[in-house]
Amino acid sequence: MPYELVDHTADMGVTVRAGNLRELFETACQAMFDQIVDRRNLKGRDKTQLRITGIDLSDLMINWLRELLFLWNGHQYLVKQARVVHIEEKALNARIAYDPYNPGIHEVLTDIKAVTYHGIDVREAGAGWQATVIFDV
Repeated sequence: MPYELVDHTADMGVTVRAGNLRELFETACQAMFDQIVDRRNLKGRDKTQLRITGIDLSDLMINWLRELLFLWNGHQYLVKQARVVHIEEKALNARIAYDPYNPGIHEVLTDIKAVTYHGIDVREAGAGWQATVIFDV
């Protein structure tokens, strides 16, 4: 599995590992939405594009996950897949496949309220990349 949950008092954390930055950001999206809903029940028929910026990779990760979480909290869109098409240290472009929330089909597993800066860590690790992110639940 490309990510693991991190035990954190009153919050939820995840450590994500990938071979490159694109995969790291894509996997972070998967890890977050796996906590919200069973993504196997999503089709991802609707699409949108996102452009995210940050002051560094850690800020970019936080802004990325916050924007994805806003798709859920603000629009009730459940993300099936995120494909990062371009990434650099301070910006990324991505294509998002999602489904509108349908209570008859989608069971909400965890209510993630926010993505926090607490404990954020994005770095090269061995032959790849690793990120740790804490969610307020």
